[in-house]
Amino acid sequence: MKKSKIILLAVLVILVAIQFVPVERSNPPATQKLKMPADVAKIMKRSCFDCHSNETVWPWYSYVAPVSWLIADDVEEGRHKMNFSEWDHLKPRKQRKRLDKCVEEIEEGEMPLEPYQVLHSNTKVSEAELAVIKNWVDTVLNHSQEMSGD
Repeated sequence: MKKSKIILLAVLVILVAIQFVPVERSNPPATQKLKMPADVAKIMKRSCFDCHSNETVWPWYSYVAPVSWLIADDVEEGRHKMNFSEWDHLKPRKQRKRLDKCVEEIEEGEMPLEPYQVLHSNTKVSEAELAVIKNWVDTVLNHSQEMSGD
C-alpha cells in the first residue's frame, strides 16, 4: 500500500473512532427564566438562547465530532457566564451587571460569537434590535434600582 493510502485510512479510522467519545448535550429544566417582553424574547431566543439558556437547539452537526466538542464547550461556557434559564441563581446586583454586560457585548460586536453567526446567518443583532434590548434593559435596571433603593 502506498503511504498516502495508509495515512488516509488512519485518518478515517480516527474520525470514526472519535464519534464514540461522549459529549454532554443536555437542556436541564429552567429554574426561573428571566421575564422579558415578546419583542425582546424573540431577539434573544434567535441570537442568544442557544448558548445562554437551557433551551439550546442542538443542530445535526453538534452530533459529529470534533465539531460536537467545540459546540458543547461553547454552550457550557455560555451557560456558565450567563444563563437566562437560571436567573434566580443570581443576586439582584449580579443580575444588573449581567444585563449591562449583555448590552455592552452586543454593542461591541462580541456577541453573538462570530463562528455562531457564520453558521446561523440570522443571529446578528441589528441596530434597531439593539435599541429594543437597551430600552428593555434600562427599564429593568431602573425598576430594580427603585426596588432595592440603590
